[in-house]
Parts: sequence; structure tokens; C-alpha cells
Amino acid sequence: MNNPDLLSFRRIVIKVGSSLLVEKSGGLKEPWLKALVDDIADLHRAGADILVVSSGAIAMGRAVLKLGKRALELEEAQAAAAVGQIALARAWSESLAGHGITAAQILLTYGDTEERRRYLNARATIGTLLGHRAIPVINENDTVATQEIRYGDNDRLAARVGTMASADCVILLSDIDGLFTAPPQKDPRAEFVPIVPRITAAIEAMAGGAASELSRGGMMTKIEAGKIATSGGAIMLIANGTKLHPVRAVREGARCTWFLSSSTPVTARKRWIGGTLEPRGTLTVDDGAASAMRAGKSLLPAGVRRVEGAFTRGDCVVVRAIDGGEIARGLVAYDAVDAVQIAGRSTRDIEAVLGYAGAKEIIHRDDLVMSGEGTSS
Repeated sequence: MNNPDLLSFRRIVIKVGSSLLVEKSGGLKEPWLKALVDDIADLHRAGADILVVSSGAIAMGRAVLKLGKRALELEEAQAAAAVGQIALARAWSESLAGHGITAAQILLTYGDTEERRRYLNARATIGTLLGHRAIPVINENDTVATQEIRYGDNDRLAARVGTMASADCVILLSDIDGLFTAPPQKDPRAEFVPIVPRITAAIEAMAGGAASELSRGGMMTKIEAGKIATSGGAIMLIANGTKLHPVRAVREGARCTWFLSSSTPVTARKRWIGGTLEPRGTLTVDDGAASAMRAGKSLLPAGVRRVEGAFTRGDCVVVRAIDGGEIARGLVAYDAVDAVQIAGRSTRDIEAVLGYAGAKEIIHRDDLVMSGEGTSS
């Protein structure tokens, strides 16, 4: 089985860990960052959308605040993140600007990918930035996140971002080549695993198992990230990032582990919307709107004839034809109270009716699944 070609992916998330980017002294590894940005620029010029999930804020900030090497209290870690995030964002912005690429900073908390309303907001922002060919540089918002409401590691954050952005590839740059049948530091007989068609219990056991000392921040978190990414339709790979030009090395055949997915981001998202989420309401639409949706168009307020249910923005709703037959399901862009007010109205009337300029679509086509599309495996 041949390894996938990085140039074949249209949207790629690249995760960078603190140890790759920041010296033990807290300084930036500038030659390494420049080499990675060269690699990113190559993919960007080839047409791919790129998102970067970057650690390093706390490591850089603790050096500025002279907090030493000791374990930090929560408030100290948050303060270090607040200081370091400025330096980290500047480093990415200046490095990408050298290739004529605009960088954008996005700080996420756990709820931004887990609560549908905030998920839709973040997804829309990311989509708009990518549409303008900017590169979002994303990190957990460590200045406000507490232990109870954090992702805990940027491997899982990268996978969540990949799913949110409908990425088809997630790259985890690490300090090892990929997955081995056993920890290679402890078992000299450990064999390298180049391709994982599906994450099974045996694969999890190779990573140390749920109760292993390796579970925290090690290979097990990467396997968990793999579950998230591949279930969202993305291929994930673990590659050694310790050398210069790590992404170029993968393109040139360097050893890494590929985790394959049985679906695509589009089919995975349709399955999630159409077959997993519980509908919270119903929109009945006229024949013109039904025909437009079948042709791949969004559902506009003008085509809605009746609104039922107590849904909120981001909830799944059923779309029915005038005769009552279900024709689609989707994530609605308005609360039920507002949807009632704009039903049957032109999009240009939305601001006058609601007092704010909301979305033009009551369900965007990217959030819409026609009946039969989202239930197959």
C-alpha cells in the first residue's frame, strides 16, 4: 500500500508542540520555524488550505516572567500564556509574512468545539479566513481555561480543529517517527508501524493502553486524536518534527505513521448531521425551496412556510415539504423565536425585522443533508 501524497490534500492541519518550537531557555527556535514555514508555504502555493495548531505560549511566557523550571500554579500558567501568546503570534505572523501569507490568531476553549452554537461561530470564522487564503494559527486559550474545561493537549485540539474545519489531513509533528508495536525506548524488538488502516484495541495497546504511564501526553493522546480525526473523515499522520523541513521530509518519503479513514470530511459530516443528532424542531418549506435544496442550494428564509419546535441556533432541525414528507435535516442558523419572525421574508429584510444582521441562510448548504445522504455508513 502506497503512502498518501501530501499534495493531494485540500485542507491540512499541522500541529506543532512546544519542544519543537521553543528552546529550554524559553527562546524561539528560529531556524526550525523558518524551515517549517517554508514547507507550509510550499503546500499553500500548491493550493492547500493550511491551519496551524501551535503550542509554545506558556513555555515562552514563563521565561519572560522568570518563573523558572518548576511546576506552575494555574494562575502562573495563565499569566505565562498571556505574555507568551503575544510573542508566539508575532513569530508566526512575521514568518508567514515573509512568504506573503497573512496569519490569523484564534484562541479556543473546550466549549468552542463541543457546543454547537460556538462550534458554528468558530467554523464560520475559520472558513472565512481560509477563503481569504489566510493561515489561522490556533492554540488553546490557556489564559482562561481551567483543568476542568480544557482539551489537555494539542494533539486532540488539532484533531477537533480538523473536524470543525472539514480538513482531510491532520499532521502531528512529534519527537518520534510514528507508532511502534511497543515503546522503542523500552523494547529493542519494537517494530515500526507505517500504516494503520483502522484504530483497533491492538493499536491502542501498542500506544500503552488507557492505564499506562504513557497515556498522559504521550502516544495514547495521539491515538485518541487519531480516533477523532479519522471519524471526521481526515487522514492523520504522526511524523518526526525534530529536523529542519519536517513536512518536506514527509513529502520526500521520510518514515511516518499514517492513520487512514474510511470516509471523507463531507460524508462524515453528513452522517453526523443526518444520522446522529437529535432534531429539535421542524421547518416546513415551499416547493421552490425544496427544489433549490435538491439542487445544492442553501435554505433561505423566504422559502420557509412554518416553524415548529423550541430549537436554538446550531440545533439540528427536520426540513419538511408542504405535504409533510421529510426532505432534509440541517443545523439551523437562528433560534426558533427569530426563525418565526423571518420565515417567508427576503434576506434583505432580516436586519430590519430582527434588529441585527444575521446569516443570509436559515440553513447553509454546508450544514444541510438531504434525506438519505446522512444515514449510510
